[in-house]
Amino acid sequence: MLPRLLIIFLFLLKPAITEEVTISWSDSKKLSWADFKGEAERDTDVVAVTASGITFSFSVSQSNGEYVDFNAEVHAHFYPEKSWYLKDKGDDHILAHEQLHFDITELQVRQLRYKISRVKVSKNIKQELRDLHEQANKNLAIMQNTYDTQSNNSINKEQQAIWSKFVKTELDKYKDFKSH
Repeated sequence: MLPRLLIIFLFLLKPAITEEVTISWSDSKKLSWADFKGEAERDTDVVAVTASGITFSFSVSQSNGEYVDFNAEVHAHFYPEKSWYLKDKGDDHILAHEQLHFDITELQVRQLRYKISRVKVSKNIKQELRDLHEQANKNLAIMQNTYDTQSNNSINKEQQAIWSKFVKTELDKYKDFKSH
């Protein structure tokens, strides 16, 4: 039996003010095993853990007690110190599976940016933005779990290929909202 993989999601309302190292999602930078710097667990069937998540913050402007404008920032991050792999078992196929987890995080970020772009300023703007973020995190968790289930944690190569194509198509659909 092939080893199973596991993913960890970090969902942050606001980026913490820490020295934590992150890698922002980029078209031009794909993950390498060198990016996985966390301490590997040994007594497990898990070969690799990808820690990625959505960071979100916003600010609102007021005039005469009314909200008049807002700014929101959304990013897809990978956390090297919380991500790890077993050096004797990690291969290119598993790395591609892990990269797709990070790509799924970026997809949810793009979809959230799209939804934010359609928000109109109102007296409920703060709650509306919080709700959109919360829903994006729920969607992310569902999609990541569905991906692992359907691909059998990368073991089912046919499903892995289907997911890879699906995510690429969806990323392209939301290309106007990609991370820079």
